[in-house]
Amino acid sequence: MRTSENPMPHDAVVIGGSYAGLSAALQLVRARRRVLVIDDARPRNRFAARAHGVLSNDGRPGTEIAAAARAQVAAYPTAAFRMAEAVDVERIDGGFSVAFADGTRTMGRRLILAHGVEDVLPDLPGVKERWGRTALHCPWCHGYEIGGGPIGVLGRGDHAVQYAMIVAEWGQTVLFIDPARLGEDDARLLARRGVTIEPTPLERLEGEAPTLTGARLTDGRFVPLKAVFVGAHVRQANGFAERLGCEMTDSPMGRIVKVDAQQQTSQPGVFAAGDLARPAGNITLATTDGMVAAHAAFRSLIEEETA
Repeated sequence: MRTSENPMPHDAVVIGGSYAGLSAALQLVRARRRVLVIDDARPRNRFAARAHGVLSNDGRPGTEIAAAARAQVAAYPTAAFRMAEAVDVERIDGGFSVAFADGTRTMGRRLILAHGVEDVLPDLPGVKERWGRTALHCPWCHGYEIGGGPIGVLGRGDHAVQYAMIVAEWGQTVLFIDPARLGEDDARLLARRGVTIEPTPLERLEGEAPTLTGARLTDGRFVPLKAVFVGAHVRQANGFAERLGCEMTDSPMGRIVKVDAQQQTSQPGVFAAGDLARPAGNITLATTDGMVAAHAAFRSLIEEETA
């Protein structure tokens, strides 16, 4: 139990009220710590109808999983929520200050960033309106539901070959990629996995969205497809981590916040959990990150109080 009181209204402010943020909040309120969760109600997986591969919640809509988690956290008397968008953060004496669009601010001794990332989709007609349904990013999350090929993979980034080799487990796969980007052994490895290489650029996806019937190529040919996997790049949903001076690192998906094994950033008192701090993630990994971040934040509070 804490040995001193602190004038700050919250022991921790969690920015992001999805899986990582709620997981962090749950751990801290169970330690009777005062926690504020700030949520703008725009989770990354809002485009998907259901979440898969989540133990005990397989096939359940992500909104239901989050709502149940939110209700469980809210049942604790030291939990508070604010449904709003945070627009600024800064370090102040004794902790951190978070600003909102209406000009108000709140303060907390520790800051847990769990606001996630935004997917940067390719500039290909037909992707946006199918995103999360038949234009997908995670074969582990959605591959089984496709029910077998044909499946397309858009070759973006240096990990395109590995991505296509994984997707091939769920159906007859076509990798759309410029052959000049393939290494000497890539074609051989792809052939072993039964992946077809299509060098002609895509013009658009076709079908009555969100259904996908196939892809139209720039030479006029039509390639039948049931789904297409897009190795979407990501960007930070806001610039909070960089604004606070947190070290960033590059991943195959884009820039993410660099954290240690305890989800501690390079800045004291600032922790990061979920997709904004890992190259690829899902609900299970996000909740684990949130728990780890909360435990580390709790220990740092104890160290401060007993110094």
